[in-house]
Amino acid sequence: MDVFNPGDHGSTFGGNPLAAAIGNAALDVIIDENLCEQAAVNGDDFMSKLRALSSPHIKEVRGKGLLIGVELHPSSGGARRFCKALAKEGLLAKETRDHVIRFAPPLVITPEEIDWAMSKIAKVLM
Repeated sequence: MDVFNPGDHGSTFGGNPLAAAIGNAALDVIIDENLCEQAAVNGDDFMSKLRALSSPHIKEVRGKGLLIGVELHPSSGGARRFCKALAKEGLLAKETRDHVIRFAPPLVITPEEIDWAMSKIAKVLM
Protein backbone atom coordinates (compact mmCIF):
# COMPACT_ATOMS: atom_id res chain seq x y z
CA MET A 1 0.00 0.00 0.00
CA ASP A 2 3.01 2.27 0.10
CA VAL A 3 2.90 2.47 -3.71
CA PHE A 4 -0.37 4.45 -3.88
CA ASN A 5 -1.03 7.89 -2.52
CA PRO A 6 -4.57 9.19 -1.79
CA GLY A 7 -6.29 9.89 -5.10
CA ASP A 8 -3.92 7.79 -7.22
CA HIS A 9 -6.21 4.82 -7.65
CA GLY A 10 -10.02 4.89 -7.73
CA SER A 11 -11.09 1.47 -8.90
CA THR A 12 -9.79 -1.60 -10.63
CA PHE A 13 -11.61 -1.05 -13.94
CA GLY A 14 -12.55 2.64 -13.67
CA GLY A 15 -12.11 4.37 -17.01
CA ASN A 16 -11.08 1.17 -18.75
CA PRO A 17 -12.00 1.46 -22.47
CA LEU A 18 -13.05 -2.19 -22.66
CA ALA A 19 -15.31 -1.85 -19.61
CA ALA A 20 -16.84 1.31 -21.11
CA ALA A 21 -17.47 -0.48 -24.43
CA ILE A 22 -19.13 -3.39 -22.61
CA GLY A 23 -21.32 -0.97 -20.65
CA ASN A 24 -22.38 0.77 -23.86
CA ALA A 25 -23.15 -2.56 -25.53
CA ALA A 26 -25.24 -3.65 -22.54
CA LEU A 27 -27.22 -0.39 -22.69
CA ASP A 28 -27.77 -0.93 -26.43
CA VAL A 29 -29.26 -4.38 -25.72
CA ILE A 30 -31.53 -2.98 -23.01
CA ILE A 31 -32.83 -0.33 -25.43
CA ASP A 32 -32.92 -2.42 -28.65
CA GLU A 33 -34.73 -5.35 -27.04
CA ASN A 34 -37.15 -3.15 -25.06
CA LEU A 35 -36.14 -4.84 -21.83
CA CYS A 36 -37.57 -2.06 -19.64
CA GLU A 37 -41.00 -2.39 -21.25
CA GLN A 38 -40.81 -6.18 -21.09
CA ALA A 39 -39.89 -6.01 -17.41
CA ALA A 40 -42.94 -3.86 -16.72
CA VAL A 41 -45.31 -6.19 -18.60
CA ASN A 42 -43.82 -9.43 -17.29
CA GLY A 43 -43.57 -8.01 -13.77
CA ASP A 44 -47.26 -7.09 -13.78
CA ASP A 45 -48.10 -10.58 -15.04
CA PHE A 46 -45.89 -12.25 -12.42
CA MET A 47 -47.34 -10.14 -9.59
CA SER A 48 -50.93 -10.73 -10.67
CA LYS A 49 -50.31 -14.48 -10.68
CA LEU A 50 -48.70 -14.28 -7.24
CA ARG A 51 -51.65 -12.25 -5.93
CA ALA A 52 -54.05 -14.87 -7.31
CA LEU A 53 -52.51 -17.60 -5.15
CA SER A 54 -54.77 -18.54 -2.28
CA SER A 55 -51.90 -19.15 0.10
CA PRO A 56 -52.49 -18.70 3.82
CA HIS A 57 -48.86 -17.56 4.08
CA ILE A 58 -49.03 -14.53 1.76
CA LYS A 59 -49.74 -11.20 3.40
CA GLU A 60 -48.89 -8.92 0.44
CA VAL A 61 -47.29 -8.95 -3.00
CA ARG A 62 -45.50 -5.80 -4.07
CA GLY A 63 -42.87 -4.74 -6.55
CA LYS A 64 -41.95 -2.78 -9.60
CA GLY A 65 -41.12 -4.47 -12.86
CA LEU A 66 -39.42 -7.77 -12.14
CA LEU A 67 -38.19 -6.87 -8.65
CA ILE A 68 -40.93 -8.49 -6.60
CA GLY A 69 -41.42 -9.05 -2.89
CA VAL A 70 -43.88 -11.50 -1.37
CA GLU A 71 -44.45 -10.57 2.26
CA LEU A 72 -45.46 -13.47 4.46
CA HIS A 73 -47.48 -13.42 7.63
CA PRO A 74 -45.17 -13.53 10.67
CA SER A 75 -47.02 -16.65 11.80
CA SER A 76 -45.68 -18.48 8.71
CA GLY A 77 -42.28 -18.89 10.32
CA GLY A 78 -40.12 -16.64 8.18
CA ALA A 79 -39.15 -16.57 4.52
CA ARG A 80 -35.93 -18.59 4.73
CA ARG A 81 -37.65 -21.98 4.94
CA PHE A 82 -39.69 -21.17 1.85
CA CYS A 83 -36.60 -20.01 -0.06
CA LYS A 84 -34.85 -23.27 0.82
CA ALA A 85 -37.88 -25.24 -0.39
CA LEU A 86 -37.96 -23.22 -3.62
CA ALA A 87 -34.25 -23.95 -4.16
CA LYS A 88 -34.99 -27.68 -3.86
CA GLU A 89 -37.57 -27.15 -6.62
CA GLY A 90 -34.94 -25.47 -8.80
CA LEU A 91 -36.05 -21.87 -8.24
CA LEU A 92 -33.72 -19.41 -6.51
CA ALA A 93 -35.19 -16.64 -4.39
CA LYS A 94 -33.82 -14.61 -1.51
CA GLU A 95 -35.35 -13.99 1.86
CA THR A 96 -35.16 -10.43 3.05
CA ARG A 97 -36.32 -8.70 6.21
CA ASP A 98 -37.21 -12.08 7.73
CA HIS A 99 -40.70 -12.29 6.23
CA VAL A 100 -40.24 -11.35 2.55
CA ILE A 101 -39.37 -13.60 -0.37
CA ARG A 102 -37.62 -11.55 -3.05
CA PHE A 103 -37.95 -12.60 -6.67
CA ALA A 104 -35.60 -10.89 -9.13
CA PRO A 105 -35.70 -12.85 -12.39
CA PRO A 106 -33.65 -11.78 -15.40
CA LEU A 107 -35.10 -9.10 -17.67
CA VAL A 108 -35.29 -11.66 -20.49
CA ILE A 109 -37.65 -14.01 -18.64
CA THR A 110 -40.46 -15.35 -20.83
CA PRO A 111 -44.12 -15.82 -19.92
CA GLU A 112 -43.55 -19.58 -20.11
CA GLU A 113 -40.73 -19.32 -17.59
CA ILE A 114 -42.97 -17.28 -15.30
CA ASP A 115 -45.58 -20.04 -15.50
CA TRP A 116 -42.90 -22.62 -14.67
CA ALA A 117 -41.79 -20.53 -11.67
CA MET A 118 -45.40 -20.13 -10.55
CA SER A 119 -45.88 -23.91 -10.50
CA LYS A 120 -42.92 -24.18 -8.09
CA ILE A 121 -44.04 -21.21 -5.99
CA ALA A 122 -47.58 -22.58 -5.69
CA LYS A 123 -46.26 -25.98 -4.66
CA VAL A 124 -44.14 -24.45 -1.89
CA LEU A 125 -46.56 -21.79 -0.61
CA MET A 126 -49.77 -23.83 -0.62
